[in-house]
Amino acid sequence: MAVPKRKTSKARRDKRFAQWLRSIDTPSLTTCPHCAEVIPAYRVCPECGYYKGRQVLVIEEEGEKE
Repeated sequence: MAVPKRKTSKARRDKRFAQWLRSIDTPSLTTCPHCAEVIPAYRVCPECGYYKGRQVLVIEEEGEKE
C-alpha cells in the first residue's frame, strides 16, 4: 500500500481547496425570513440583523443617531 513519505503542508493542502473554490461560479444566495432581503447564505442579514431566527446585531437607523 502506498504511504506518503512526508506530511502534506498546510499551504500545499490549502492550494487544492483554493482551486476548487475558484471553480464555483456564483455564491449561494438566500432570502432573509425576517425581512425578505436577498443575502448570502450563512451570514447575518445586514438590513435587520437577524440570523437563524434571532437578532444578533442591533441595526441603527440613519435618523436615530444623536
